[in-house]
Amino acid sequence: MSSLKEFAVVFSQNVAWGDMDAVGHVNNVMYYRYIESARVEYLTKIGAIGQGLSAVIASSSCRFLRPVFFPDVLEIGVQVIEVRNSGFRMNYVLFSTKQNHIVATGDAIAVMVNASTLGKAALPAELRQRIYALEQTVGNDLIGSEAEERIGLTIGLTNAARSLRDNLRDNLRENIKEGRETLKENIESIVPRLVKRD
Repeated sequence: MSSLKEFAVVFSQNVAWGDMDAVGHVNNVMYYRYIESARVEYLTKIGAIGQGLSAVIASSSCRFLRPVFFPDVLEIGVQVIEVRNSGFRMNYVLFSTKQNHIVATGDAIAVMVNASTLGKAALPAELRQRIYALEQTVGNDLIGSEAEERIGLTIGLTNAARSLRDNLRDNLRENIKEGRETLKENIESIVPRLVKRD
């Protein structure tokens, strides 16, 4: 990927002298802070901040591709790639304007939490629609992707149900056949003994 055109939100991050560590390049922890600032920009853009809900990060990862040095400005692309019942999954790309190259990529899963109870909350429909609309501005059709995913899931479940039905039917037939044979053997062994008694 050489451009940030597919990202609805691009956040500019100045690299500070204090962001570097003893090795002389930007410390790994700083990438997560940069990503956090970009994520807050995205959440602000969709109006997700200050609504009685918080987007809490359930998991986060970053892949460091190149070292970054002061001075530099990173352009951080942020996008939602999957919307879930109680949150969403985001992707990040960190592009160095000094190096003219992608220096890191990341992803995170955000879960909506009620700010008062701290319990997991459903993603509000209006927030879901704002995500769809924002991503659509750069051609990311999350609604179509979700529909395709649901269709794929439905087909998968239907096929699994058919397979299970066929396996149960075959097992039942086999058990009935074995039961008949066992019953026949038992009858054949018992009847001669009963005849001898008479």
